Amino acid sequence: MREHKEFQDSTQIKRVVYPTACNGGLYSRPFHESFEETPMLVAVLTYMGYGILTIFGYLRDFLRAWKIERCHIAREREEQKDFVPLYQDFENFYTRNLYMRIRDSWNRPICSVPGAKLDLAERVSHDYNWTFEYTGRAVKDVINMGSYNYLGFAENSGACAEAAANVTLKYGVGVCSTRQEIGNLDRHEELEKLVAKFLGVESAMAFGMGFATNSMNIPALTGKGCLILSDELNHASLVLGARLSGSSIRIFKHNNMQSLEKLLGDAIVNGQPRTHRPWKKILIVVEGIYSMEGSIVRLPEVIALKKKYKAFLYLDEAHSIGALGTSGRGVVDYFGLDPRDVDIMMGTFTKSFGAAGGYIGGKKELIDYLRTHSHSAVYATSISPPVAEQIITSMKCIMGEDGTTLGCERIRQLAENTIYFRRRLQEMGFIIYGNSDSPVVPMMLYMPAKIGAFGREMLKRNIGVVVVGFPATPIIESRARFCVSAAHTKEMLDVVRLYA
Repeated sequence: MREHKEFQDSTQIKRVVYPTACNGGLYSRPFHESFEETPMLVAVLTYMGYGILTIFGYLRDFLRAWKIERCHIAREREEQKDFVPLYQDFENFYTRNLYMRIRDSWNRPICSVPGAKLDLAERVSHDYNWTFEYTGRAVKDVINMGSYNYLGFAENSGACAEAAANVTLKYGVGVCSTRQEIGNLDRHEELEKLVAKFLGVESAMAFGMGFATNSMNIPALTGKGCLILSDELNHASLVLGARLSGSSIRIFKHNNMQSLEKLLGDAIVNGQPRTHRPWKKILIVVEGIYSMEGSIVRLPEVIALKKKYKAFLYLDEAHSIGALGTSGRGVVDYFGLDPRDVDIMMGTFTKSFGAAGGYIGGKKELIDYLRTHSHSAVYATSISPPVAEQIITSMKCIMGEDGTTLGCERIRQLAENTIYFRRRLQEMGFIIYGNSDSPVVPMMLYMPAKIGAFGREMLKRNIGVVVVGFPATPIIESRARFCVSAAHTKEMLDVVRLYA
């Protein structure tokens, strides 16, 4: 494995390049990812910023305690003072004194389709973001750089919207039952067959919620005596599922194959703690695209390690399905790999398909097992009929089964937009994280004051962005996250980069 290091403006940039011939030919294409280390001066200033905010936070708490400053926080009633407190002051310190300063940057209600542009409901706060009032007006035509609308299927016109509307007239909106009772529709059966065909696997199963697809199915696959090896940046749904399973969990460094192999080797040699019996099952859990870093999993190497140590692989393609690969089939397609090498293929319909829910694909034995053992399958209400139809229609469009080339054009447009937007931001000197082909584009802000300021100033220019800070990211790595869509035009992307 060769690692190339470049230097720009005396600041170290880690740029990892995997040529076609490296690792015994594991990679069929060059693999470019960059993560610039936080400059020392920026790190110091960022810590100082948080320190100043903390000092002023304690000062404001002191003023609230003496009723000098009005207190908006939830407090215990006087007659309950002898009970165990429900609210821990120190635990809520960050929320009270840091988050509330920039709370207006999040939870902005939209009042239109989340397409390339959207409308925001205008709101104001008269008590420093503790409460909001709606003015009744809307901020029109905001360029949407925050939604996961990768292929532009979040729309209220066109084939998908018409098909969903027609199905609503026939089936209604709700199913009011589980799949195992009387909530199994013919549209659900068609959806699952189509998903299996799209993924290139034997069978597939659809679920009504993407988060629950992970959190409720991992406990059905592993349990006590099993070992889960999880990437340190895995999504909260994967973390919750692993914890609920009762399995032993070990964390490997993000996308670091040496760290993963060391854990695999130790697991094989040492076995379970105390008894040293072999693990019943070893499950490697990774994501296709990591939504905060914009990085792509090194899947060829993960599969090679999985085969070498006889482990199982759980791949979460929530952000990569539809967004990567020449045919939109995700990270497996992107690397030109065999889907059968991935034991459990998971993904969601909430991003590229403009719908809701999730799926798991794999061998027929796996899916048959989950139909009877997964809590999400047994107890959860079925997918809404119009949502299922939205998925079916958009997936057929991506596969070209609708008789058009619209799906292929959108996949190609997304790839072009991604490369163009990333390149232009880097040319302007911004620090961009992640893979060069990832439509998730994190732009580093670092300092806490910039989080709210960037979000507000972009909105003033009719650009909606997602800003992210601690604890969702490391404390010195606050960022703005852009999500590129096939629906964006180059003119829109140019406006965004110029105002950024």
